[in-house]
Parts: sequence; C-alpha cells; structure tokens
Amino acid sequence: MASGPCSEEKRVVVVTGGARGIGAGIVRAFVENGAIVVICDRDETSGRALEKELRWARPPAGAVFIQCNVRREGEVQALIFETLRRFGRLDCVVNNAGHHPPEETLEETSSGAFRELLELNLLAVYTVSKLALPFLRQSRGSIINISSLVGAIGQRKAAAYVATKGAVTALTKALALDESQHGVRVNCISPGNIWTPLWEELAALTPDPSATVREGARAQPLGRMGRPDEVGAAAVFLAFHASFCTGVDLPLTGGAELGYGCKMPVT
Repeated sequence: MASGPCSEEKRVVVVTGGARGIGAGIVRAFVENGAIVVICDRDETSGRALEKELRWARPPAGAVFIQCNVRREGEVQALIFETLRRFGRLDCVVNNAGHHPPEETLEETSSGAFRELLELNLLAVYTVSKLALPFLRQSRGSIINISSLVGAIGQRKAAAYVATKGAVTALTKALALDESQHGVRVNCISPGNIWTPLWEELAALTPDPSATVREGARAQPLGRMGRPDEVGAAAVFLAFHASFCTGVDLPLTGGAELGYGCKMPVT
C-alpha cells in the first residue's frame, strides 16, 4: 500500500541530483505542476532544505528527500524501493546527477578521474534507468536524461566531460527504441549555459571570474544564460505533455549553437 498523500492518479517523479542547481529547478517545476517528487541527492543539507520548502507545497503535491549516491547500485535499489513503498508507483525518472570538472587538457587528466566521471555522468544514468524501468513500464511513464549541448558540439579543455555527455545522448536514443514497445518514452535535454552554483564555482577558478561570467552570458543570441526553472519547464513538457516525443534531444541553449563565431583564441 502507498503511504502519504498520494492518490492513484498522482504522478510520482524521481529527480537525481535534485538538491540544488538545475536539479532543484526541475524539482520545483514538477511540484508546481502537481507531482510528488523524490529528491535524490548525496547532499543531505541542501536536500532537506528543499524538502522543507516544498513538502506538500501544493497538497497533495510536494517533495520528499531520500539520500542516495547514484554511483552505488545498492543505494539506487533502496531509492526505488522506498519510492514504491511510500507512493505505490513511479511515473518519471529524471537523470540529472552529474559533474563538470574544471578546465583541463587531456594530458592533465588521469584515467582514475575519468572513470569516476564516467561512473557519475553515464553509468549512474544506466543504473537508475535499469532499476526504474520495470515500474515505468507499469505506468507507461518516461525517462528524461540531462545531457549537454557540448556533447554534440564539443568544448575546449573538457574532453572527458564531453565524452560522458555525448554518450548520455546516444544512450537516450538507443533506449527510446528499445522501450517504445513497452510504452516508455525516453528523451533528453541538452542545456547550454545555465546559471547555477556549479557554473559560478567554475567561473571562480578562472583568472577573471567576472569576465568569464560576461563571456558566458554573451555566448547566447538571447544575451543571457538560462535559468534552472527553464530546464524544469522543459522537463515537465517532456514528461507530461510531449506524448508523441521519444528519442528527442531537446537543446535548451538560448541559441548558443547558432551561426558562426570566433573559434580561435584572441592573441
């Protein structure tokens, strides 16, 4: 039996890496659109704070926090089990957990660090999706993977990150083909520059953080970076409204990939 304020019609969504940044924007968007959201994250402090903010914010919609390291399969199993125990169903999984390392050339990377990044950015998407699929098939639900624009167009000094995100996009399309027979849709969102705590932290590591932020804003024809709530709106669209979309890679970029641009550093 499901527990808590969840009816049979209430849709249940799990968001990995949901405690802050893009993940928190996605969590808020689903709650605002009437879903019960499970915030999955390693960061208990941020996760509990978001849970407190949103717990039954729009009864019976709201958010609950379940601590989970998505790199550990046993913890992911526990996450899915606890979600089903509390709410009796699962309608959507958003694979958002991930990391972008600071700038580094390939020679500066290590195979150990690359493996860790693969485990978080790619293997965790595989693990969460695999363990959630039996229940998503029951609800004819969907998977949304958060990829990145750079998985398609590349990025300087980020070869390992680009490789993981390109693989997420490819996995999305392959899984969409396999799961269509079960009524499960699989799509991904590829954000460009979204203003988040991680973006701010990476900018702080550059010689001129203010100039880096300005450059990031000017990379889009719209003249600004995106917001986490805009990624959330796209996720809600794919989950609840885009019933004829599967295998879609939705760019959320402000047009950053359009037109010609300077590709050589100024000397």
